[in-house]
Amino acid sequence: MSRTSRRDGVLGVGVPHPHRRLASISLLGAAALFLSSALPAAAQDTDPLGKLDARSRYQVELTIDSAESLGLPTRPLLLKAMEGIAKHAANQDIVSKVKQKLALLKTARAALVPVDENELDAATAVLDAGAKPEQLSEFRVRQKGRSDLSAFSVWADFIKRGVPKDEAFSAINRLWRDGADDGTFQSLWKNVQADILQGLNPGTALQNRIREGPVRVPAGPGKPPEGPQ
Repeated sequence: MSRTSRRDGVLGVGVPHPHRRLASISLLGAAALFLSSALPAAAQDTDPLGKLDARSRYQVELTIDSAESLGLPTRPLLLKAMEGIAKHAANQDIVSKVKQKLALLKTARAALVPVDENELDAATAVLDAGAKPEQLSEFRVRQKGRSDLSAFSVWADFIKRGVPKDEAFSAINRLWRDGADDGTFQSLWKNVQADILQGLNPGTALQNRIREGPVRVPAGPGKPPEGPQ
């Protein structure tokens, strides 16, 4: 696809709706708040990359072109660039972050094989937090129609909150293999977050909550997750 046609498409329409399913996960409230406050100004701009200098813009567009040619989603790259613009980051820092995002998308897809855009983007957050690609690969096997979006979102957040990386992986992987649903992951996150805010060591908080169990298992395919939406 030529740059002109792509600019009339992806780059010419403002911000696409970010992760619909992520909006229901409270642990991403901070990200949702950012997207609802910092990005609307850019969303109203028919040229969301217009504030970049010519060289930086070219590099960002080239990176988006590369993703498109590889069959990778381009929206996460555009949103990453727009995030940097909204935060008034230096142009080259924005370029660097967009390139890093592309590298993470490549690694995540190789680890998981094809998954949908939202799951792939959530997987990049796990890798960016410090998880290993081989750990991500443990989530390849799944029941038909099952999404790992909640698992990845909670996993990444635990690492960012100070839970040791291997402990976070072990806990999330165990729940995943036991058939935990979205509501289970979200409840675990809420409880661990509450314990951390009370001053408990992040790793200890997670281990205590995991020992509490039991895991809620979905009743069957297509059943909506329990818990808050």
